[in-house]
Amino acid sequence: MAATLVPPMLATPAGPAGGQGTGSARPTRVLVTNDDGVAAPGLAVLAETAVLLGFEVVIAAPSSDRSGSGAAIGPATAGPLVHEVRVELPGLGATPAFALDAPPALAVLLAVQGAFGAPPDIVVSGVNPGLNTGLAVLHSGTVGAAVTAANLGLRALAVSMATGSPTHLGTARILAGCALVRVRRATAGTALNLNVPNLAIDDVRGVRWAPLAGCGGVRAVVGGNGDLEPVGLRTDPLGAGPGTDTALVAEGFATVTSVVGIRAAAMADGANSPGCSPSHSQANRGILPVSGTDQ
Repeated sequence: MAATLVPPMLATPAGPAGGQGTGSARPTRVLVTNDDGVAAPGLAVLAETAVLLGFEVVIAAPSSDRSGSGAAIGPATAGPLVHEVRVELPGLGATPAFALDAPPALAVLLAVQGAFGAPPDIVVSGVNPGLNTGLAVLHSGTVGAAVTAANLGLRALAVSMATGSPTHLGTARILAGCALVRVRRATAGTALNLNVPNLAIDDVRGVRWAPLAGCGGVRAVVGGNGDLEPVGLRTDPLGAGPGTDTALVAEGFATVTSVVGIRAAAMADGANSPGCSPSHSQANRGILPVSGTDQ
C-alpha cells in the first residue's frame, strides 16, 4: 500500500486494544452491525477485521435487509419489540452473532443495555454495498446505527463501498481497519462515515476528510406515468460540488466525514416564545404557530 494512502487521520498507532481511556486491560468491545442483513459479506469483512485487530467482537444485525431505515427502531408497541436468534457465521469461529427482526439502530440500543453481553465501546456498521454520501446519509441504516451509537456516547464507524464488478472488499477491509484504530482513540460520541471507491487498494488515490455533498449518489425520480421509480437506480451528480464526499469518491479517493445526530439549533436573537398561544383551540395548541390574523 502506498505511503500516501493512509493519511495521519487514519494512521494512529494501534497499540493494545484495551478499554476506552480507563487504563483497563480489558479488550475494547466492538459491536458489528449493518442494514443489509446478518449474512451479508460486508458484515463478515468488518467482523473479521476487528477480530484480527484484537478487539472483542459481538455481531448483532437484522435478519433481513433493512436498507434505508435510518435511525429507526421499528414500531413502538407495548409487546415484544424484537426476536433474536443466535447464528453462526462462516469464518468467524466462536464470535457470537445474533440475527434480529429489527433495524440496526435498535440493535445498537439493545447492545448498550447488555442484550448481547457486556455493552460495546465501539459500534462498526457496514460494509454497505453502495455509497452513503451527501445529505442523503440521513436515510441510511448503515449511518443511522453509527449516529445512534454516537448519541449514546459511544465511538462509531460506518463503512460503505461503491458497487461494481468485481467487488474489491479487500480495499474496504484495509481502510476500515485503519479507521477503526483511529475511532478507538477518538473522543467519546464520535461517528465517522467512511466511503470507499470500488477499486483495488493500489488504485485508490488516497483518503480525504470531506464535507457532505448537497445530496447523495442516488435519487428517487418520477417516471413518465407519474410512478416513482425505485430509489437507487439513478446516479445523481447534482449537489456534488468539488471536494465533497460524493465528488471525491467518484475521483478515486476514499472519504471520511465526521457526522452527528439530531441537535437543537440555536434560536434567533430575542426569540422567547415557541409562537403558540395558550388561548388557541385545543386541536392546535402547541402545534400550529399563531399569527396576528389567527387570533
